[in-house]
Amino acid sequence: MAGLDLAVGGPVEPSLRSSVMKPSLALEAVEDRLGHRFADRDLLVRALTHTSAAHVAADSYQRLEFLGDRVLGVTVAGMVYGAFPNAEEGELARRLNALVKRETCAEVARELGLGAAVRLGSGEAQSGGRAKAAILADVMEAVIAAIHLDAGFEVARDFVERLWTGRMRTARGPLRDAKTTLQEWLQGRGLAAPSYRLVDRTGPDHDPLFVIAVDIVGPVEGLTGEGRSKREAEQNAAARVLVREGIWKDVSDDRA
Repeated sequence: MAGLDLAVGGPVEPSLRSSVMKPSLALEAVEDRLGHRFADRDLLVRALTHTSAAHVAADSYQRLEFLGDRVLGVTVAGMVYGAFPNAEEGELARRLNALVKRETCAEVARELGLGAAVRLGSGEAQSGGRAKAAILADVMEAVIAAIHLDAGFEVARDFVERLWTGRMRTARGPLRDAKTTLQEWLQGRGLAAPSYRLVDRTGPDHDPLFVIAVDIVGPVEGLTGEGRSKREAEQNAAARVLVREGIWKDVSDDRA
């Protein structure tokens, strides 16, 4: 890919070039962790490139992330559909959401050691970008798309199944979504259903961050939650209330 430094980890100062691995060897190490050898390594480079390190937006992982999100979604949907033949649509949806959410994708990226391979601009690198869940999740989706484009859907599907099946089988936390659980809990106490309102929205259009407050009438205080979509932020706000009230044990396990 023209204009891209292939060395894993981002732009390298000239004085340091002699101390880093050759680009091809660095990419081979990433491929070894992924279990896929790319015919077109430019795809892998792009999947590992944050916008802060790209000369133009097209050289970053943005477009790949969009595609990878869909490949991951349809693959995991097929997985849960086949693995839980007696589950109703609502349960399948909650299992799917738990497996494709940002936290899960970031967890898989950490398992593969992708943080060290991400190409970041100096500012993003200095602010701890390699450990940010948002970046790791985006890179994970971009890598899935890169494999899909490089070798086809079946290879990408096998990659996802290899890394997500164990998580699907050992998923923890209640299968009911937080908003439904909170509403039913409040109604059981004779309180009105909660309402949700947008508090803040930050970030670019392709990667927004929403802050949603859950308002509760009565003695139970509401809280706020964050998410990449309004729905995710609402679920996280409801989950925080459930954790605080002792209905759920841990927000990281229980939110949908």
